[in-house]
Amino acid sequence: MGRVIDLYLEFREQLLARPHDVKIKIDKLIYQLLSSHLEIMLNKSKDIELISNFIFHLLRERIVIKDDSAENRDIQVFIAVRRAFAKDDIAFLKFHLFEQYFGRITEENVHTVAGNFAKGYKELEGQMHYPIKERIISYVKKQLPPFLIFAEVLRKERGGVRALIGNITEFRNSIFATADARYKTISKKVRTAIVRSVIFILLSKFVFAFSVEAAYDNIVLGYIAWNSLIINIVAPPLLMVISSLFIRTPDNNNTKRIYDKLMSILFVDKPELDRPLVISLKPERRNPVLNFIFTFLWWGAFILIFGYMAYILNRLKFSPASQGVFIFFVAIISFLTYRITQTASSYTIPARQNFLAPVWDFFFTPVIRVGRRFTEGLSQINIFIYIFDYLIETPFKEIFGFLEKWFYFLQTKREEMG
Repeated sequence: MGRVIDLYLEFREQLLARPHDVKIKIDKLIYQLLSSHLEIMLNKSKDIELISNFIFHLLRERIVIKDDSAENRDIQVFIAVRRAFAKDDIAFLKFHLFEQYFGRITEENVHTVAGNFAKGYKELEGQMHYPIKERIISYVKKQLPPFLIFAEVLRKERGGVRALIGNITEFRNSIFATADARYKTISKKVRTAIVRSVIFILLSKFVFAFSVEAAYDNIVLGYIAWNSLIINIVAPPLLMVISSLFIRTPDNNNTKRIYDKLMSILFVDKPELDRPLVISLKPERRNPVLNFIFTFLWWGAFILIFGYMAYILNRLKFSPASQGVFIFFVAIISFLTYRITQTASSYTIPARQNFLAPVWDFFFTPVIRVGRRFTEGLSQINIFIYIFDYLIETPFKEIFGFLEKWFYFLQTKREEMG
């Protein structure tokens, strides 16, 4: 380990001694590369590496970038698999790309790597900021459920996987047992996320209610409109609770689909996966009339849903400040619900496209996008996020435990109704 640290310190000195035509934050980069290298040395998971490579080779031919090279396509698929399946952070991604470009750094090649580094670094940064990388990552994520379950089976069985796969009955039982265990874990994560979101909304709402709405009412109206204030405090957390009742975790039918897909992946030369992803770096030229219609519909949905909320709130005698705060939190709740739904469906293979999905997307995607922006801004200034983290480790934990069990009870009753 000491030799590895010395090697990266030598690499740092080599980089500092050379002029570069690109701006490189050398100390930060060296820290990322060194920390990733040491982490892999101390805690390398062969199972993750094995399945990551398997997913990469399976999906690379199913992704086509029409106006870019196959080499860039392969790099982006590699990044997508590392991010979506291996859960690599930025440091790990840079380390893996660094090794793909230069190879493992050694005493013999450290001078050569330092000499060619500026060019390689420019390429590395270009790949990290590839314009359509998120679409590739999204596609890869949709293919992951069978691989996630198989990775867990591989981790548990270790050397006995080959024999297990040879026994179809045992293999099927193992897949179902593993999936059931993962579903329970996901259900717990979802309940925890719901409780956290409700408390987050409630605490934040108290701050906004008395610092924005009450202040506005006092200054502009001369009195506090307690009715709208109370509704504004109670309604958003209640809306979050109601939304959570519609979040479904996977069931046994989903496990059957995972098992069937795994059997296809393992035993069929050309397994059945989702249809290939065909994309372009440059947006395809649309008919100007269609482009205008789509843009009009997008903004129309945006104005319609926010305008309707403002209309209802106005009929309820909400002040402009109260209306703004209410809409602000509805957008945040929409985004939080979307994020929790994504967590709940991380092991889900959809049986079929819900015919209402396009309608949902049309009306709620604008709200979710606005909520994402609001949440990102709020998370940087809301001190109650940190207070909440401390509350979790205090006696209040018992209260949150009760809420988790209550949400579990409500979800169970809802699922019993089908």
